[in-house]
Amino acid sequence: MDVLNLSLPLFGLVLLGWLAARWKDIPEQGLAWMQFFIIYVSLPALFFQLLRRTPVEQLAQFAFISATTGSTLLVFTLAFCYGRYVQHNDIPTSTIQGVAGSYSNIGYMGPALTLAALGEAAVIPTALIFCFDNALLFTLTPLLVALGHQSRGSAQENLLQTLIRRVLLHPFILATFAGVLAAWLQLELPVALEQILNSLKNAAAPCALFAMGVVVARQKASVRSSDVWVLLFIKMVLHPLLVFGLLYLLGVTDPVWVKTAVLMAALPPALNIFVLAQQYGVYVNRASSIVLLGTLIAAVSVTLLLYLMQL
Repeated sequence: MDVLNLSLPLFGLVLLGWLAARWKDIPEQGLAWMQFFIIYVSLPALFFQLLRRTPVEQLAQFAFISATTGSTLLVFTLAFCYGRYVQHNDIPTSTIQGVAGSYSNIGYMGPALTLAALGEAAVIPTALIFCFDNALLFTLTPLLVALGHQSRGSAQENLLQTLIRRVLLHPFILATFAGVLAAWLQLELPVALEQILNSLKNAAAPCALFAMGVVVARQKASVRSSDVWVLLFIKMVLHPLLVFGLLYLLGVTDPVWVKTAVLMAALPPALNIFVLAQQYGVYVNRASSIVLLGTLIAAVSVTLLLYLMQL
């Protein structure tokens, strides 16, 4: 019952968003504003508020970063090679398949789940995984797509734009850097600003999960495509197992950090996979199926994982 009381409210908010989207046909402009609030306002406030109270020495965890980001790179490579050499797809399509097999929903669902399950001790590993996984995947994706279009100049331009706009200037990463700086300076905020940030922090998870349900409700699923199930297996089974194995090999033993990393890896594929597929005009329908089916499966698999962690 403790595990169900933990997981069902999270997926219940996703279900509410899904039901709302099915019941009321609201223009996508409203969803765009909610997504802007989540990505640029509430989740950055969450990361900043939690990180600024964290001792700086806890952030230099190179073994943990190597294990988690290395695992993401390995499963990306596996999924990419499956698309490229087994299905004989072109490089842009295989790249989106690589992202689908490696990119967890670490923005919307990650902080909500890890903090609810493991408490504020999970904020540092959650933030580290988010920063380094995004830096990896938002660099690889446009670079490989550009290489697939056989335009070296375009590849260099896309890589530079990615580093500046999507990595270095991403609001989550900026908030993380600001939180680390505030922790180093031991910064104390005015009471009014503290209350505003706390209100935004508390709104992050409910809004993000509800919006996720709305977006998922707008997608269509294809259950007959073998590649959808192969990529879901890589993402939701191999990825968390690989993370656990590498953490063990590299000597990371802190139970909260290990559980956080495994939970983050076991999350369903991120909504950004569908966004990237639309942006590059490849693998759009299958990407939609992977996100939708992965979210449905996660309602059971993540709940089971939380139960196993309590044993």
